[in-house]
Amino acid sequence: MDEIEIQHIALHKVGNKTNDDGIRFSKDELDLEDDVRALLKHYFLSPFKTESRYHLAHESDIHLNEVYAFAKQVFEDTDKFFDTSISLAKHLYAQSNHPKIKSGEFYVVLFDNCILEGNRTQALGLFKSESRETYLKVYPVKDNYTIDSEEGININKLDKGCLIYNLEEENGFVVEAVDNLNKTEAHFWFDEFLHLAERKDAYYQTDNALAMTKKFVTSYLPDHFSMDKADEAEILNNSAKFFREHDTFDLEVFTEEVLDHPDLANTFKSYKSQYEQEYKIEIDDHFDISDRASKKQAKNFKSVLKLDKNFSLYIHGDRRYIEKGRDDEKQMNFYKLYFNEEY
Repeated sequence: MDEIEIQHIALHKVGNKTNDDGIRFSKDELDLEDDVRALLKHYFLSPFKTESRYHLAHESDIHLNEVYAFAKQVFEDTDKFFDTSISLAKHLYAQSNHPKIKSGEFYVVLFDNCILEGNRTQALGLFKSESRETYLKVYPVKDNYTIDSEEGININKLDKGCLIYNLEEENGFVVEAVDNLNKTEAHFWFDEFLHLAERKDAYYQTDNALAMTKKFVTSYLPDHFSMDKADEAEILNNSAKFFREHDTFDLEVFTEEVLDHPDLANTFKSYKSQYEQEYKIEIDDHFDISDRASKKQAKNFKSVLKLDKNFSLYIHGDRRYIEKGRDDEKQMNFYKLYFNEEY
């Protein structure tokens, strides 16, 4: 983040169109001191910690996406930055037609020296701050202290933001986006203002493939195959292990190594098609595995058997060392575990 420079920055106030709040435009770009620039860099850039990335999109022609057209204009001629910032504010206002959307400051920022996937490039940042917090001010007065309060913006809590990198222009640029408010506003920011589509990279493929596998094992298999929770745990563990130990995903290899049964393998392939249709995504049969996405999903693959309210059994290893049985005298089920050492 230290190398990144703010080349240009403009600030406008954008209201709610439904309420006829209007827009208040600045007359020129902001002229900031270095310490304020450093604070703003932190405010704008620190929320972008995920590898989920997007493209600006349009149903028929990417050039009809307003944000794409404005970003392209700025990247091609930075002299048009300020006029374009006004156009972006107008576009944001036109989309701000839901009663729950709040008025707020709209920042348009051109960054230089951004590094993304090994590429040094410019990025156009669009940010909106809507929330206010109350801060206490404590300061000395003669031989005593006094306390006052004022409302301000928390620089550690960006409400809405996106970074449009000057990469992959033909696909709608590479975009990172965040919305830390409610789902209604996330829909407004992601879909109506920016009109984003997920970028189908290694992170996207790995994240979705693992999410699909988890749902297949925990929700679909129990209704279609006779297997106990220990069997499900083994498949989950083997799935996580596959993604952890392989550099690439191949559907045939995965089903052979993890599912190891023709009926299960065919069912998984059929379920994959259903899952893609239901969630409107595409998971390739072959792709490079993202280590970051694999580690992110690993926490969802913890295999825990919850036995009544008495025990929680974590299963990490070989299914052969756990047996399920029934005690007729006690009229209760039991698990038998085999191990060498107790820690």
